Amino acid sequence: MVDVSHLKAKNCGRKRVQVDLEQLKTVPLSKRTTIRSTAYAIKVSKSTLHRCFKDGKIRRNSNSIKPLLTNKNKKNRVEFCLSMLDANSFPNNPRFTYYLFTDEEEPYRTCKSKNFVMKVMFLAAVARPRFDIHGKEIFSGKIGIYPFVTREPARRSSVNRAAGTLETKAMTSVGRDIIRSYMIDKVLPDIRAKWPDGNRVTIYIQQDNARTHLDPNDAQFCQAASQYGFDIRLMCQPSNSPDLNILDLGFFNAIQSLLYKESPKTIDELIDAVERSYQAYPPRILNRIFCTLQTCMIKILKGRGFNKYSIPHIKKNILERQGRLPKQMRCDAQLIQSVILWLSSSS
Repeated sequence: MVDVSHLKAKNCGRKRVQVDLEQLKTVPLSKRTTIRSTAYAIKVSKSTLHRCFKDGKIRRNSNSIKPLLTNKNKKNRVEFCLSMLDANSFPNNPRFTYYLFTDEEEPYRTCKSKNFVMKVMFLAAVARPRFDIHGKEIFSGKIGIYPFVTREPARRSSVNRAAGTLETKAMTSVGRDIIRSYMIDKVLPDIRAKWPDGNRVTIYIQQDNARTHLDPNDAQFCQAASQYGFDIRLMCQPSNSPDLNILDLGFFNAIQSLLYKESPKTIDELIDAVERSYQAYPPRILNRIFCTLQTCMIKILKGRGFNKYSIPHIKKNILERQGRLPKQMRCDAQLIQSVILWLSSSS
């Protein structure tokens, strides 16, 4: 047997090009969108920079665009977070209430026009799930999900149905009157029917600041919400604050991922798929989103209303398995005092 290994010891061969990655911090983000543009900005070859990426010296990052906040927005966000604190816990111990295979052929999908892609608007209502001392679910927190659609007879015959057949049409415009009718005729009855017995506290329905949404003092809604022994009120979240909304914070994304498993071809199939995804969503994961909301509020208080923060991760699934997932996130009393002083000085 012949030994063909070289006899050169240790460090041999072509030397690696040394790259000063510290200069990368001085390059504007607009010039760091691709490997090619980044390599050109710091005067190295594309292959050299790609090797740094493979070695883990640099990383690819993408983040979502957040709403631009005015000083008034920041103040409103802080006041909203303070309003969510349990009054009985303040000031000593403040707490918050509440893929293809490699040889598989790509699918062939067609559509006459992207303008014909099915779109349906939904009104979704969720609350925090309730569990007993043994962890058994007593309230799923899912009030209901309601599509904005109408049933109209077909005007003419087609290969799919005869003229006069009732078909589902998505509403192209949803005004305040429609929102009011959905809230009074659908949401309020479902809240009364599904709300846990013996838990008749004041129920707040949080909505964003869309122009078509109801005023918190809407007379028709207030009259309907005060019936049958319930005290149900409307409230609006601060402007430009999707991170203070349970649905935007995680629930809609989760429903969307469940919906991707379906392949609806008609509006009726789409509505059925969304409703099944809504019902299939685990209440325990919904409960975790409420914990995430409270951790986001703490971040907002620390940043004095600013939204430049990453959503905190506290390993909720591990805490839940160990039975240590908190129902209310605790907040530093000194932080609350400093935020109150900041609000008084800014006003």
